[in-house]
Amino acid sequence: MASVEFPDSLADVLAGVQRMIRRRLSVGLTAPPLRGAQVELLRLVAARPGIRVSDAAKELYLAGNSVSTLVNELTRAGYLRRETDPADHRAVLLVPTHAATSRLTDWEARHCALVREQVARLTEQERAALAAALPALRRLALNLREEVEAA
Repeated sequence: MASVEFPDSLADVLAGVQRMIRRRLSVGLTAPPLRGAQVELLRLVAARPGIRVSDAAKELYLAGNSVSTLVNELTRAGYLRRETDPADHRAVLLVPTHAATSRLTDWEARHCALVREQVARLTEQERAALAAALPALRRLALNLREEVEAA
């Protein structure tokens, strides 16, 4: 019976960990919290300044209109800037603002510190179990990505 419950519990635990990390990171913020998709888009644009909206949509596996909505929200909030693509004046390139870079740097530092703090609270055996599970979790993520790309 445990084998039937395992995949469901894994999904529940991973979602719960992510949800609690987001909640903990939103405590004490002076700016309104960003939603998960907004952070994902900001992180992508910071890693690839000048990415097109359509390429961002493909990379994030989101509909183009969903990314356009996120771009509008993040532009209004002062985190993204739109620039015209010099090679194709109809296309828009996305560039992070200084405010975005600063907020992402702060978010990543707080995120890493929180995870480190919580992992340090685990027993040595629990930390070893998590470390041993990382290759399988990476493979799970890769399998999911490959399946989405093949569809």
